[in-house]
Amino acid sequence: MPPATPTPTEALADRLKDLRDRKDLARLGVDPKATERQHAKGKLTAHERIDLLLDKGSFSEVEPLRRHRATGFGLEAKRPYTDGVVTGWGTVEGRTVFVYAHDFRVFGGALGEAHAQKIHKIMDMAIAAGAPLVSLNDGAGARIQEGVSALAGYGGIFQRNTRASGVIPQISVMLGPCAGGAAYSPALTDFVFAVRDISQMFITGPDVVRAVTGEEISQNGLGGADVHAGVSGVAHFVYDDEETCLAEVRYLLSLLPAHNRELPPSARTSDAADRPCDALLDLVPADGNRAYDIRPVIEELVDDGEFMEVHAAWAPNIVCALARIDGHVVGIVANQPAAMAGVLDIKASEKGARFVQFCDAFNIPLLTLVDVPGFLPGVEQEHEGIIRRGAKLLYAYCNATVPRISVVLRKAYGGAYIVMDSRSIGADIALAWPTNEIAVMGAEGAANVVFRREIAAADDPEAMRASKIEQYKQELVHPYYAAERGLVDDVIDPRETRTVLSRALAMLATKHADLPHRKHGNPPQ
Repeated sequence: MPPATPTPTEALADRLKDLRDRKDLARLGVDPKATERQHAKGKLTAHERIDLLLDKGSFSEVEPLRRHRATGFGLEAKRPYTDGVVTGWGTVEGRTVFVYAHDFRVFGGALGEAHAQKIHKIMDMAIAAGAPLVSLNDGAGARIQEGVSALAGYGGIFQRNTRASGVIPQISVMLGPCAGGAAYSPALTDFVFAVRDISQMFITGPDVVRAVTGEEISQNGLGGADVHAGVSGVAHFVYDDEETCLAEVRYLLSLLPAHNRELPPSARTSDAADRPCDALLDLVPADGNRAYDIRPVIEELVDDGEFMEVHAAWAPNIVCALARIDGHVVGIVANQPAAMAGVLDIKASEKGARFVQFCDAFNIPLLTLVDVPGFLPGVEQEHEGIIRRGAKLLYAYCNATVPRISVVLRKAYGGAYIVMDSRSIGADIALAWPTNEIAVMGAEGAANVVFRREIAAADDPEAMRASKIEQYKQELVHPYYAAERGLVDDVIDPRETRTVLSRALAMLATKHADLPHRKHGNPPQ
């Protein structure tokens, strides 16, 4: 008796089962042991990472059934679904976020032509939708078997990273190896997160370094998370585990606008805008030669004492942070007297410049806390280009059109005072505490230059020097010299700083400023 013909309902059921089986295979992978190997390394799978990043149940995957069409070197016999990258979109606190995640279980996460095309598509979707893009990086670089097609795929990613720059926030999360040309995509994004022990980034690996230079070094020693967080400055944030790292990515996204045409999201706060900050009187010593940590000062000024410090381990003599004041996001740039007396050097200038540019691109008002003795002197600094590289911070501030408020806490000497968003380069509101010392240089150094002949000719040079120092302070370094000349808008009681800042930010919320028409500027390099 011939087999019964399936009914339409039975035929559809078979097809639906086939679809479920294929999608399960795409999610679970063809080799269950590959997942075990990933977990044995202390690493999560691509889908597990996405589940931590996005709101529960919000992920919509794009092209889960994509497979490569390459031949040769046995590739035609290995055509797993997803082709080693999971792409799609979901939400973080209800706001749309696009994501792609390398799947190390498939070809070691290596990029081939189909793999790259999936990433290109999700990047184009993110730009078109005006929503942040997060990349979860865990791949072995270009797929060697596909040759130049794989390399061209990276070119398409770099081109889109650049096109999206300043348009949508781009965040790279390093959760495994990232070698060769692949490392340039994270370098083009706004923020790089890394996890200790499992994240490595380098252009040439330890084997190549050993062959070319004879230097012996491990992968983590060459390009581990702490190296890039504290030495190279490539990584902005570093954490001990993936769960904490991805939770912090979510927090960062909560502070950022979806794109450059909207303001950052505000949040309700129970921290009163006019809360007095009595602790500031004890946190900042009146003696300009005494060091202190600027971070407790920031905690006192912002909502609930919460802020997210960027590049905390790199160039610690300047602090860059995102926080809220009266519920509204601000970017904070502050000299750090606890590190190198808060002096500006090459690294601090570059760190501050990039942060200022990011805030300006995404409509985040800037608050600058000034306590700077000047630029770092020295042969190495001069030969390494402190002039052109220090000018990056100056250029970034001068080019910024977002609301800008500066507060001089204590020292503000020389060119460093001008660079730290002084009134003369465009600060909208310039404030100072009564402990401020705004001058070309410190009174001691100035007296030695201005009165050197009188000091040298005096019967008691030290007494004369002390007298001239006091004279210089009384005439040029007193707290009200700049206010008398309109270079600061007001000298305020430190305890009222939060109140004054809240009111100024509210007033500047509707600020509009246009730059001259141009294709783009040519910032110092």
